[in-house]
Amino acid sequence: MLYSEKVMENFANPKNVGEIEDADGIGEVGNAKCGDIMKMYIKVDGDVITDVKFKTFGCGAAIATSSMATDMIKGATIDQALKLTNRAVVEALDGLPPAKIHCSVLAEQAIKSAISDYYTRQGIDPEPIVGKINDCEACHAH
Repeated sequence: MLYSEKVMENFANPKNVGEIEDADGIGEVGNAKCGDIMKMYIKVDGDVITDVKFKTFGCGAAIATSSMATDMIKGATIDQALKLTNRAVVEALDGLPPAKIHCSVLAEQAIKSAISDYYTRQGIDPEPIVGKINDCEACHAH
């Protein structure tokens, strides 16, 4: 399995690792079957994600996609973060092996899950904004 330099870089030196004590939203997605679990923490000011951290239990590709995805939404508005697709994350990493694409889907879902939690804490129904969170549907294909 060949990984791009960017994947290796984000795996070896992942950005935004850890947790945010007083997070405004926490999302956790994962699937015991594929063994990847991602937890994402966001800090929101106005509608801008001012800080984001993650903890990922999983393979190198899961860690690399979490690192890249969190970097891409830091400083973005909630709206921009919701538009981030797993495809954009994969492109930013210069590609992933087909068997690892589900890791990028997981990263996208973790962001949506954290934003959902943020809205729920604000007393706002997140579903019309965020949509349903699929718990790593791609993993069921394996």
